[in-house]
Amino acid sequence: MVKIIFQNEDFIVVDKPAGLAVHEGVKTEEKTLTEILAEKFPEIRSVGDDPNARPGIVHRLDKDTSGVMVVARNQSAFDYLKKQFKDKKIEKKYAALVYGKLKNKNGKIEGEMGRSRRDFRRQALVRGKITVRKERYSLTFYKVLKERGKYSLLEVNPKTGRMHQIRVHLHSIGHPIVGDRKYTFKKYRHENSNQRMFLHAWKLSFIGEEGRKYSFESPVPQFFQRILAGTPYLRHRFCEIM
Repeated sequence: MVKIIFQNEDFIVVDKPAGLAVHEGVKTEEKTLTEILAEKFPEIRSVGDDPNARPGIVHRLDKDTSGVMVVARNQSAFDYLKKQFKDKKIEKKYAALVYGKLKNKNGKIEGEMGRSRRDFRRQALVRGKITVRKERYSLTFYKVLKERGKYSLLEVNPKTGRMHQIRVHLHSIGHPIVGDRKYTFKKYRHENSNQRMFLHAWKLSFIGEEGRKYSFESPVPQFFQRILAGTPYLRHRFCEIM
């Protein structure tokens, strides 16, 4: 189920659940977010750079990432929001549960990113002998909110919007996201195999075309907190705990 947080004549703000693909192109037999929204808001079918494939979609979340997204309802709002994202005027904050304790409790991760030359299915950050195709600059800020055992809960603020940016950045500093099966280390693969990815877009803020300040939040899922509180590790798939 997709929760509508806010709607007006220009855009819709949704709380996307983990496991729901945003648009076609991701291998899934289930409905996508755009298909669900188009049934309720049919006008979005003509909105966007490629409305047939991604109607109304200004930005996206990975299939297994949950949280706040904004979707345009008309072309004017789409063009405006797209420019706001391009000009880095939209603030995005994520909660990420990662393995290990970070030496620096506040910091930034930056560098050129692109499709890995070793594995075309993965993105990579240029480091040492690691090279990529079509590299583009990427920047992410983070701070540690809580620590418990082998886990840390981070607030993450990406300043650029590269594919899989947060996942790649945190993996690159040795602290992959819990439940991430693509960007992880061998020692975590068995544990991750039965777990949803613990990455959640919890806040989105921007100035609307009419000059109004908008800010939307989706509470950090309770099971993030359960792990940090010392509850036995959750062995359920996302559909059993959402």
